[in-house]
Amino acid sequence: MKIEDFNYELPRELIAQKPFSPRDRCRLLVLHRKNGKIEHRVFYEIIEYLNEGDILVINTTKVIPARIIGQKKSTGGKVEIFLLKRIGSGKWQCLLKPFPRVKEGTEVVFPGVDLEAEILKKEKGVAEVEFSSSTSVEDNLFKAGKIPLPPYIKRKEGPTEEDEKEYQTVYATHPGAVAAPTAGLHFTFELLEKIKKKGVKVAEIVLHTGWASFFILKEKEVEKSSLPSEYFEIPSCEAEKINQCKIKGGKVVAVGTTTVRALEANSQGNFVLPGKGWTDLFIYPGYKFKVIDALLTNFHMPSSSLLLLVCAFGGKEKVLSAYREAVKKKYRFLSYGDAMLII
Repeated sequence: MKIEDFNYELPRELIAQKPFSPRDRCRLLVLHRKNGKIEHRVFYEIIEYLNEGDILVINTTKVIPARIIGQKKSTGGKVEIFLLKRIGSGKWQCLLKPFPRVKEGTEVVFPGVDLEAEILKKEKGVAEVEFSSSTSVEDNLFKAGKIPLPPYIKRKEGPTEEDEKEYQTVYATHPGAVAAPTAGLHFTFELLEKIKKKGVKVAEIVLHTGWASFFILKEKEVEKSSLPSEYFEIPSCEAEKINQCKIKGGKVVAVGTTTVRALEANSQGNFVLPGKGWTDLFIYPGYKFKVIDALLTNFHMPSSSLLLLVCAFGGKEKVLSAYREAVKKKYRFLSYGDAMLII
């Protein structure tokens, strides 16, 4: 398969630049996998597609302030460091900007914060960076950082206080993500309570959304591509809830591609295994899903790994047809955009 076969025309004006308020009043496109039928709804109406005995699986990861601006200790030149994942005490795998002009051995300081960094190693577009502080490295690291809005959100004022709140799910509790699991941004506590009162269970797992979520596939052929790994945790009690739902014939509804990746990566047969670790699972058309029965997701970038996952679940032609319909109907796309339910 060719990556370009998953392209579609995305008008720039449809890329959402700000969060929708209130969260659960955004639009919801519902795609029926069996016949390709499309419905246009409002997000809070998702409850109509959930039945007693179903289970909603959410990702409770929390976005950390991963974008940090510093200065070269020697020259004062600006350096942007984007945290990808922790690889040791004070050590992180990072993206650097400008990457070519930040050499190995460069020392970086952060004005107003008790924090310094040294670029230890650069390889294949990423760097190993060691942070140091006379007090708490992590506290000062997060104090220096800002919320990491995606690069396609272009505003003169940059991230705001509103983003600090709105670029998190209401149930975010486990710090570690460098991008929001955006399908979950549409839920409110009130909507979740209504869903539970209907007899739908909610299971909580963690996948720290990392570089894989915005990684650009470099190979022209899908099968030759690969993704960076991301860390996940599936508690025993949550795995048991999901498996009991399957045994009793309920639907497992995954909230977001990150949730799908964690569940499918740590499964055996048609059941979820408890555990934690790293997954580099790359899901594309042809993949046989083991766990999930429905998927809630946002609208993703053309030719992205996330779109390939959605096409694998919903069917390539049906999904791309739904995307063209969403463009025609002027849905809002990407992180702060509208939602899509595939059932």
